[in-house]
Amino acid sequence: MPSLNLISFVIPAMNEEDSIEELYSRIAMNMSNVENFDFEVLFIDDGSDDATWEKMKALYHANPSRVRAFRLRKNFGKSQALNLGFSKCAGDLVFTMDADLQDDPDEIPRFIAKLEQGYDLVSGWKENRKDPKSKTLPSKLFNKVTSLVTGIELNDFNCGFKLYRKTVIESIEVYGELHRYIPVLAHDYGFKIAEIGITHHERKHGVSKFGWERYTRGLLDLLTVLVTTRYLKKPSHLFGGLGLLFGLLGFLSLSYLILLWLFGSSGIGGRPLLLFGALSTMVSVQLISLGLLSELINKNQDFKSLSAAAISEELS
Repeated sequence: MPSLNLISFVIPAMNEEDSIEELYSRIAMNMSNVENFDFEVLFIDDGSDDATWEKMKALYHANPSRVRAFRLRKNFGKSQALNLGFSKCAGDLVFTMDADLQDDPDEIPRFIAKLEQGYDLVSGWKENRKDPKSKTLPSKLFNKVTSLVTGIELNDFNCGFKLYRKTVIESIEVYGELHRYIPVLAHDYGFKIAEIGITHHERKHGVSKFGWERYTRGLLDLLTVLVTTRYLKKPSHLFGGLGLLFGLLGFLSLSYLILLWLFGSSGIGGRPLLLFGALSTMVSVQLISLGLLSELINKNQDFKSLSAAAISEELS
């Protein structure tokens, strides 16, 4: 299969035995209407304990030139499954979508058309999401917080229906719960991102694999993303900023107590505010020192890189 104009579909699945065959058929049907593109489908069985793997094998044997399948030893999570698919795909463009048929393969041509307008990543937005309120409301809050914190104006970071140029997935590494932050990581590398509204369907088979705990993990991973993108080269802005905040709180607390003491108030030694002020000041000094040490480490690494790059000629 030629790699030119090849689209790779990377589809993680866990216990989706009833949807795998229909999903492949609908992808193949839609790709038959897309000119100048060939396709392959990479299924990743993320620790299923039903017949999902058997269905994948059957599709591979029936379509060996189109289908590739990989089975993980246990459930490693969506990020690990995607990372495996990214490392194995051969296409110049890479589609990701969930295996539960809630994403509609009929949207494929729209994604391609949008990407060809000059974008590097096109992300789906489930405008009318067909899920219970217990999933949609926390997801909306999560997306609002992520958009506010990162400064990226996307409505749906969680949507798994995305189309990438291969250069995007070659530039980032996905682990933990970072799959939902791929647009943030891509934006940090300067890639152009777009979002389009998509049709979302109710789940016809199986049950959702995600619970409330994913939002807790997601918020922790948001902190990871912020540290490794916005503050990677300027850690003193993070630690120093927090240090100055604690220093201000400590200064105000201790200044208030000093004024009380100077104007004849009763003893301040037993006040909880004194302990808070002292601890805030200590934390401030530690955070600012940590920021400065981080900058020294970064500078040392940059100096080593510069030393190697500064050589104009070498005789050895």
